[in-house]
Amino acid sequence: MRRVVFNQKGGVGKSSIACNLAAVSAAEGYRTLLIDLDSQANSTHYLTGLTGADIPNGIAEFFKQTLSSGAFSKKGKVDIYETPFDNLHVITATAELADLQPKLEAKHKINKLAKLLEDLAGDYDRIYMDTPPALNFYTVSALIAADRVLIPFDCDSFSRQALYGLLAEIEELKDDHNEDLQVEGIVVNQFQPRASLPQQLLDELTEEGLPMLPVNLMSSVRMRESHQACLPLIHLDPRHKLTQQFVELHRLLESGS
Repeated sequence: MRRVVFNQKGGVGKSSIACNLAAVSAAEGYRTLLIDLDSQANSTHYLTGLTGADIPNGIAEFFKQTLSSGAFSKKGKVDIYETPFDNLHVITATAELADLQPKLEAKHKINKLAKLLEDLAGDYDRIYMDTPPALNFYTVSALIAADRVLIPFDCDSFSRQALYGLLAEIEELKDDHNEDLQVEGIVVNQFQPRASLPQQLLDELTEEGLPMLPVNLMSSVRMRESHQACLPLIHLDPRHKLTQQFVELHRLLESGS
């Protein structure tokens, strides 16, 4: 299973969702890999605690190799970092990804990530990909390499309008590049159940037939504490309500496997 977590809108919790689902997956015994494709490297820091020069070359080095035919091996060498958590590995991101992007686009390297995931498929049961908040080279590469896409969503009118365009773009990419790609669903993040507007918006989207998932992730300061501690919620506070919502979401997604 190769899942990409993606939304073009920033601040919807892509990294938090990708990392916490990956951590739950690993805690439940699946050999799990997270690939960070965002030059901000938020997922990398969250799962490793590393910053700056301490971060291994990771995915940037892999893409650099693809630009040099002499250095690139057929198997696609890449550094994989073993996190402190059992069964959970990370291919790290660095700021260098931003500089590499125009070179990769010019050389038409859009299918190299898919080839890497094929090579790694025998080593991992589950592969998660965290993406930048833009439909750029890295995001398109991930959507081509994935078989599922999970869309985080926060309940406001601006996000709603962007959501329609996002779904249309995914459908177009599916037709052109990856007919096996499935939209698993839209997961509401930072949900406030006592506020009337978010629930009203959620009901309207459901009535429109959008694939809204039945698990809503609550807003909680515990998530910020999790980021600061570099501990996914399943390790920081297994009994917390938000942690249990991630466990429930993971099981829901696995039931569709």
